[in-house]
Amino acid sequence: MANSPKEIFRVLGADFHQKPVYYYFWGGILLYMLGFALSTLPNPIYIICDVLRLVGILIFATSGYQMISYSFQDKYLKIIFTLYIFWMGVTVFRGLKLEYEFTKDLLFNPFGGLFLYFTPLFLLFPKTHLFYKATFKALIFAALLFGIFMLYSSIDLLDLKYELGRDRLEYYVKLLGLPVGFLVLTYPYHNKQRRFIAFFVILLVVLSATYRARRGLMFMSGTVFIFTSFIYILKNKKQFLTIFFGALLTVLFSGYAYSLFGAGDSVIVNKVTERLDEDTRTGVEEYYYADMQVRDWIIGRGMSGLVAAPIDVDPSEEHPGYRDGVETDYLTIILKGGLISLGLLLLIAIPAMIKGLFFSKNLLSKAAGFWILLWLVSLYPSTVTSFTLNYMLVWISIGICFSDTIRLSSENTIIKYLSGTKQNAEVKKKYS
Repeated sequence: MANSPKEIFRVLGADFHQKPVYYYFWGGILLYMLGFALSTLPNPIYIICDVLRLVGILIFATSGYQMISYSFQDKYLKIIFTLYIFWMGVTVFRGLKLEYEFTKDLLFNPFGGLFLYFTPLFLLFPKTHLFYKATFKALIFAALLFGIFMLYSSIDLLDLKYELGRDRLEYYVKLLGLPVGFLVLTYPYHNKQRRFIAFFVILLVVLSATYRARRGLMFMSGTVFIFTSFIYILKNKKQFLTIFFGALLTVLFSGYAYSLFGAGDSVIVNKVTERLDEDTRTGVEEYYYADMQVRDWIIGRGMSGLVAAPIDVDPSEEHPGYRDGVETDYLTIILKGGLISLGLLLLIAIPAMIKGLFFSKNLLSKAAGFWILLWLVSLYPSTVTSFTLNYMLVWISIGICFSDTIRLSSENTIIKYLSGTKQNAEVKKKYS
């Protein structure tokens, strides 16, 4: 049987000797993220930012090459994923330019560069407990970096009139803050310290997004927090935690209701309500539809493809009146790789989500299914297809959901390989 204890031990424990390479890989990823985050600060020292990203690339590329394995348990996934990777290669090749600034941006920009097209390769990394434990630790380090950057930039982020503060919040959340939501979803597998950091950071993301009236971030972070809270109110047998989470939800919803109906003069509330009513997409999307031809809809315009946006004319830009994407992320996917790209992507993500949510026996798989679902529904309100921890977790989650060995394992089996002895006993008792 695929989920027998002997098979689980073989699959989940066979790569102990490869443990260091997992930490090298995630260390390189975090260096790359750190370099980009530093470049968004006022008056950055670009040479340091570039060196960090370059060293990060060298580390995660070499260690990732050692980890990757083109093997599949599911024949359907192998066929569709192979087609998708081939099409990603075509999309990249069609957009290449032999220019210094272009190449630099291609390597150093996680939100529109080369590496977002390689992110699907995370599906091919080892599906082992050591890799997942290294991933969890990387998410904690990312959360701590998020807290540091938020504290350092607090003055700018609190100034609602400072628009660059809004952009920096978007970067920090998508790069470092939001991914910790996966730790929140997999709460029983982590110790108390990790739980505290994860819940604190995701709550900080919710509050920061609300303060800056960032609708996409409010939706994503709020959904993670509320979904997880409901799970543990229903599943956790400890009365204290049940009361705690129930009270926390009550406070949050009461505060939201009060802000809407009882604090009409609040600057923050007015900002949020204005943003909720504001339509910033229709005009951009209308220009998008008018500019795209039938051929563009089918195969896209390549990695460097642009679309008309006369409402955003900036004479200082290389292509005034054009954009390299739109906030509606599924339209950006079509712009670059056409409906072929979006179609193949959905043919992978939707079955994985269904398997994880409805045909699994443990919380890890269900959390993976929910993470894919969150990414799918976020394709409209936000830009979520990028070389960020958030999107990396989507492909790691797809790997979990397509793995019968993991998905069909019992909760206690998953706990055994993801948790230490004390935590294992604690959670076993909780679920007994």
